[in-house]
Parts: sequence; C-alpha cells; structure tokens
Amino acid sequence: MATAVVTGATGKIGGAIARGLSEAGYGLILPVRDLARAKGLPGALAQVDLSRRASIDAFTSSVQGPIDVLVDNAAECPRRREETPEGIERQLATNVLGYLWMLQALRPALTRGARVVLVASYWAGGLDLEDLEFRRRSYDNDDAYRQSKQANRMLAAALAEPLAKDEIWIGSCHPGDVNSKLSNALGFGGSQSPEAGADTPLWLATQENPGPSGAYYARRRRETCEFSRDTAAVAALYERLLQY
Repeated sequence: MATAVVTGATGKIGGAIARGLSEAGYGLILPVRDLARAKGLPGALAQVDLSRRASIDAFTSSVQGPIDVLVDNAAECPRRREETPEGIERQLATNVLGYLWMLQALRPALTRGARVVLVASYWAGGLDLEDLEFRRRSYDNDDAYRQSKQANRMLAAALAEPLAKDEIWIGSCHPGDVNSKLSNALGFGGSQSPEAGADTPLWLATQENPGPSGAYYARRRRETCEFSRDTAAVAALYERLLQY
C-alpha cells in the first residue's frame, strides 16, 4: 500500500485531502497539533507542532517509510503578530518553514517518483526578503498570509531541480475557496465544499502526469506564476529560508 503524509488534516481542506487519499487506497500518516480535533480522521495520528523544527524532526525520526506522497497543507493566520518559542514569526514558521522542514526531514523516506504538493493560494504577493517576519513592517495578518503563499509557490520552483535527481515531483496549487477558520480570519467566506477545495491537491498527488515539476496549478491545470518566473528572487528566497 502506498503511504501519504498530510499536514493540516484537522482543517476543512486538509481533512478532505486526507479522506480523498484514504479512499484512493493510500495509508495515511497525519501530523497534527491537536489530537482531539483529529478524531475520526483516517490514518495514523501524531502530535506535531508544524511551526517548530524540533517537533517535526522528532516526528519524522520515527517514520520508517517509504513515503509516496507528501501534502504540505497546514497553515494558520493569527490576527496579531505572534512568535514561536524560537522567536520566529508564526505565519512564516508554519506556512513556509514548516513546509520546507517537513520535506527536508522526510526526504530520506520519500520513494523515487514520490509526489510533493505544497498547498498555496491565488491570494499571494507582497513578499519582502528583507523583512520576512514583519519586524520592520507593521504586521497585518492578510499581508503575512499573502506573503507566505507567494513563498510557497516560489519554494516549489526552487525545489524542483534538487528533487529531480530522485525523480521526485513537486508542485504548488490553489486549492479552492472554502469557508473555514483560516478564510474567516482573513475576512472571507467561501462558497466551495471542502471536497471541491481538495480536488486540485488530490489530483496533483495522484494524477500520473499532472504537468511539469515546480509549477503552480489551479483547477487541475497549470497556471502562469509571476513569482516563480523570477529565478533570481526564487533563489534568494530559498537561500534565506535555509538560514533558519
């Protein structure tokens, strides 16, 4: 049986992704922050704080593998600026670094030909390489969220070549507009069901040939991403993230 790791499965879209992969025959490993909220989800649960590298490393040290699919989906959007115990702004830590750290830690367990899906968003932009943590800028949760989603899209582009030597495919995507705790924190509702929101991530995780690695997708097709096309900025962001 193929195995998938899905982060953020206690959220509406993440839960639908997990259920969809389970229905497709995947065994699941679900790292979640709140085990109580994860009751009823399919698969093996593990308590992990995805904003903290030590917590991710402790979790992945017990993962035997092989892992065929990794869906980095977890995200949060606090209305006030918050920091992790390590002093990292929380949206950057969870929504961006958590994606990278999980992939780095699971890399030895990923099979040749594995799929990595970074759940990003069309709601993206405003990234400031000189102020990723809003220490200079006034914090706004919408600005911080948009920056994190831009970073997700650029991170997929940055990682495509390094992962290609092991035939590991990676892509980013906009999932859909679902009425959720996160969308509400941004002041939005959302008209799509969780299942509709999970459709493109699931398609990327399971479709035989979804498209080129490193690209950005929405509605089951590749879309032009202005952020990923700026190769110098992509490389600069990647190098900056590796410093954490």
